[in-house]
Amino acid sequence: MILNEETWGAIPLLHIVEQENEHKEVPVVVFFHGFTSAKEHNLHYAYNLAKKGMRVLLPDAYLHGVREENLDEVELSLRFWEIVLTSIEELAFIRKELNDRNLLSSKKIGVAGTSMGGITTLGALKMYEWIDAAAVMMGAAGFVELAKAQIKQFESEGFKLPVTKNEREKLFTDLAQFDITKNQSVLNQRPLFFWHGKNDPVVPYRPMYKFYEAIKDDYENVPDRLRFVTDKVAAHAVTRAGMLSSVNWLASHLYE
Repeated sequence: MILNEETWGAIPLLHIVEQENEHKEVPVVVFFHGFTSAKEHNLHYAYNLAKKGMRVLLPDAYLHGVREENLDEVELSLRFWEIVLTSIEELAFIRKELNDRNLLSSKKIGVAGTSMGGITTLGALKMYEWIDAAAVMMGAAGFVELAKAQIKQFESEGFKLPVTKNEREKLFTDLAQFDITKNQSVLNQRPLFFWHGKNDPVVPYRPMYKFYEAIKDDYENVPDRLRFVTDKVAAHAVTRAGMLSSVNWLASHLYE
């Protein structure tokens, strides 16, 4: 297995693939890490995906990993949506690079992520019809709803946010463009996997399950393309079983 540390444009990433597939067009998975994490923290996903015959790219999100700028967690939190939207924009660049390098043109591309990476994945599904399959672990689909909850939490903890009322409204308007709950039909029955712990204190379980229930009818004719795995005891950490389930899901649908 090959693991290369590369930089595509301004994006540092890990590129993992089985040696025999190094120059072949095989399905690709772009995997986004969580908040305050980094690309190398998801190597267990990459290893198992690559063993299934896929090429895996693990990018560092803006202000994370080797792109960090020594911000503390509060400063990072205030730039959460800037980070998410940057990752969504950079995904289009990564796809173009894959095509330019003749690594994708005849094969499928999947997107996946944990926590912030799962949120990024759902925003990407809203924006890009060319994503063939996705896996969302501990994510959130309602960008506007989540942003409002984050602001409420900050203020309840005594933080005075450095934004005006008009700036808040602009944020909500901008996020609505990426909010898949505003137009769930864009999923177009693409294979979609969810995993969430019922006791998650960071990214609440209920809103994600509510979104799953809202889209079930859209998959009525292709029920095998939609799956939600609930872990009744897990908090904000994906179990090994959950990780393997997501890997198997992506492999089965990207090789259809």
